[in-house]
Amino acid sequence: MPIQYHDQVSLLKDILSEHQSECCGTVAECEQLERVIKSLMVNSNTTPNVKNMLEEIYTYSQSGKNSKELDHHIQSHQDQLSQWVENINTYS
Repeated sequence: MPIQYHDQVSLLKDILSEHQSECCGTVAECEQLERVIKSLMVNSNTTPNVKNMLEEIYTYSQSGKNSKELDHHIQSHQDQLSQWVENINTYS
């Protein structure tokens, strides 16, 4: 059973918040971000502003998933992670 829009947004925020606070993550988390983003992108509740941010996060997750140094990748994106979490709080 697919999870609801609000739950998807919460999951997205939780993973990004964890990356931001812990400065580390897993390939599985990056893959989960990608799956959630794909689902949110086709949801009619997702506004154009949110879709632009989701595209940025999708690129971040793809780069992280393919990075040899995932923790370094996460550390180098701390400013973006903070901004995305803040934006999600505003949009949701």
